[in-house]
Amino acid sequence: MREPTHRLTTAQALVRFLAAQYTERDGVRRRLITGTWGIFGHGNVAGLGQALVEYADLMPFHQGRNEQAMVHAAVGHARQLNRLSAQAVTTSIGPGATNLVTGAALATVNRLPVLLLPGDYFASHAADPLLQQLEHPCAGDVSVNDTLRPVSRYFDRVTRPEALIASALQAVRVLTDPAETGAVTLALPQDVQAEAYDWPREFFAERVWRVRRPEPDPAELADAVRAVRAAERPLIVAGGGVHHSEAEEALRALVDATGIPVASTQAGKGSLRHDHPADLGGVGHTGTAVSDDLARTADLVIGVGTRHTDFTTASGTLFQHPGVRFVNLNITAFDAHKLAARTLVCDARAGLAALARELSGHRVAPAYIEEYRAGKERWDAVAEAALRAGDDGSAPTQTQVLGALDEVVGDDDVVINAAGSLPGDLHKLWRARSPRQYHLEYGYSCMGYEIPAALGVQQAAPGTPVWALVGDGTYLMNPTEIVTAVQEELPVKLVLVQNHGYASIGGLSEAVGAERFGTDYRHRSGDGGFTGAPLPVDLAANAESLGMTVLRARTTGELRAALREARAADRPVCVYVETDPAPTAPPAEAWWDVPVAEVSAREAATGARARYERAVADRRRHL
Repeated sequence: MREPTHRLTTAQALVRFLAAQYTERDGVRRRLITGTWGIFGHGNVAGLGQALVEYADLMPFHQGRNEQAMVHAAVGHARQLNRLSAQAVTTSIGPGATNLVTGAALATVNRLPVLLLPGDYFASHAADPLLQQLEHPCAGDVSVNDTLRPVSRYFDRVTRPEALIASALQAVRVLTDPAETGAVTLALPQDVQAEAYDWPREFFAERVWRVRRPEPDPAELADAVRAVRAAERPLIVAGGGVHHSEAEEALRALVDATGIPVASTQAGKGSLRHDHPADLGGVGHTGTAVSDDLARTADLVIGVGTRHTDFTTASGTLFQHPGVRFVNLNITAFDAHKLAARTLVCDARAGLAALARELSGHRVAPAYIEEYRAGKERWDAVAEAALRAGDDGSAPTQTQVLGALDEVVGDDDVVINAAGSLPGDLHKLWRARSPRQYHLEYGYSCMGYEIPAALGVQQAAPGTPVWALVGDGTYLMNPTEIVTAVQEELPVKLVLVQNHGYASIGGLSEAVGAERFGTDYRHRSGDGGFTGAPLPVDLAANAESLGMTVLRARTTGELRAALREARAADRPVCVYVETDPAPTAPPAEAWWDVPVAEVSAREAATGARARYERAVADRRRHL
């Protein structure tokens, strides 16, 4: 007997299917796809566009202004919800689809789920070539959407309606897999989107995907426990996996029992509250002095949910103890095996709890605890001095901006940043008060992430003050989602820092002998140089023209008042401040490898090369 069917277009079936998918972890059920972002064009308006109208009661819709920004918003949303919910993004064919690539790479690099639904050519080739279609001379099945293959964890082109059944199930499997998740792409030919098919009704039944918490292998656990018990100077490096697994309490319990200190990556900051006696702050190139000093002398480094990027390891120069070994607790075997580590492939919370049980009664030496607590106290004094520099009525420094914000935010406010000089200052100086307060996207460090991500976070956490910290360079990359914030009445708070150039890359350029070339926003002179006069650009007026309420602050005192007003507002607000561009944060405590010209006629480059060769000599291969 034939099973009951329901006749719908492919696009209608996809929307119905997505609306019925749920995740469950620890007995808590959540909707998987909480909404769809879209910009419509001829690749999706008649298919998914019509389907989203048809089922508006089942699938919330959010109108974007830039395709890359829509992905960033969805990524911010997923991160705020610990990857247990996600959003979909639909675009037209052609440039609308290729604009997804940067956002997809960011999602996959950071292991954050997002479903991409770009339009595609006609599967039937009835109209060929289409407007915006890329014609490949020796492959008729290639489209611009193939650029999404290397940045997607799963990719399929749905060339027949019935093929959607298997593809949609595989897509959701990857989105909900904590070890495999990232960007998932279903390329949808526009004729197939509009084609009707008799779908089995079971395809639309509610389906719950359990997000696993795999336990550690007993043999791996025993090896890790032996390594910890044998270590005299162990150090935990907490990465983003601690947050994704909601393992903060398990980490604190282990640390309280054993006394092992914790340093954090950009993604892992906030794993312990900043005032916990074992929290040493950031680690690596942008880390604190106490974290990096201990990292250099640690005989065992316990990585929890970290990818061990070059900023964390100081490009292989940080962990200098002659006998240093590594234990990596990670749900992904690919990351667990880095640095020739003993592996503990499991869920972060499950693994930390198991370590705490097996290490019962074990505690590091009191002298070690006294040492790192004294180092923490010294660093806290350095950070306090940087953040609380007095207000003399002049333009505030960037660290004073952070100090003013620190005074205003509540424990559960969310602070978002991604690129420029702010990530380094934040990693060193910000005092995270809750697990989700510190939201730094530094896996891909994508300029233009902050504003759209703030929208996604605000959707995930209504009623929570959400701050997007943006420099002038980043603002110019992607301000368009301000309009969406106004349209959807999302009361995000934008702190727009104007320092007239790329401060971070300018400093790096100077350090590597490139003499800050092309990093300032100034008038050019006839000989190709710069006059030194800032460009007559008013970014505050631009934000205001896009619908934001703008508060201008000239001094630290005015800044504090503006931040308080912004926090209390129930509408999108921009706090605009021009800063003294001179760097005032403590300098880097560890190296970062950016290769310098081996030969040059310019003194700046030859001097930088000499410094580079001295630094690179400290690199170690941990084998």
